[in-house]
Amino acid sequence: MNRALRPVPGAREGTGTSIAPRSATTALTPSQLEDRNTIYRSDQQRREVDAFRELRTQLLAAAQGNFITLVVPVSRGSGGSFVARNLAAAMAFDESKNVILVDCDVRHPSQDKSMRLAPAGSGLIDYLELREAEADNLLYSTGIARLQLLPTGTARETGAEHFSSHRMRLLLDTLRSRDPSSHIFMDGPPVRGAPDARILADLADVVVLVAGYGRDTPATIAEAAGNFDKQKFAGVVFNEGV
Repeated sequence: MNRALRPVPGAREGTGTSIAPRSATTALTPSQLEDRNTIYRSDQQRREVDAFRELRTQLLAAAQGNFITLVVPVSRGSGGSFVARNLAAAMAFDESKNVILVDCDVRHPSQDKSMRLAPAGSGLIDYLELREAEADNLLYSTGIARLQLLPTGTARETGAEHFSSHRMRLLLDTLRSRDPSSHIFMDGPPVRGAPDARILADLADVVVLVAGYGRDTPATIAEAAGNFDKQKFAGVVFNEGV
């Protein structure tokens, strides 16, 4: 797999307001997507649109079937959530694919806020802790065609034990097997400071590492990359905007 992926700009975060259920069909306008720092297919001006298209193309060339991609930053603030969200959006440009973005950063979840969504306490952690919870009931419309979000739910101080559980594997298997066109992107926590990213990597087919350009040193990037199986490691995205 390619070890030097193209740089992309960084993110700004928003505040939550409301959430649309899975059945909602309201599409976000270009200005709304820009406000959410999310790319859209018809935007030919922003260079990050082409950058994320290229990243998507590289992943599709390197992996088979409806693969699961883990996107993790080297350190907090490197822009991992921005890259995960926009890489998922770029995959959803393809009308033959359906995409699910799973926010796995249980200590500092951000995707619902960035997308101006405010789930009422229901999300990934609820599924993992409550046996009666159904995966389909936790998927929310993002206002982007073919892209759904599975938010974290209530933030937790611990997460590693959840990610190594049978329920986590069952969730991913269920989401992937129900639709052969589905691609799953997991937005993971930083590699440095906790074992969560390494545990999530065991569940993924592909791992993308995000480094803050001018923020993470070559030594810390190399150390972070060394945590992952070389067969799964797609490369490093240098995020310029952090």
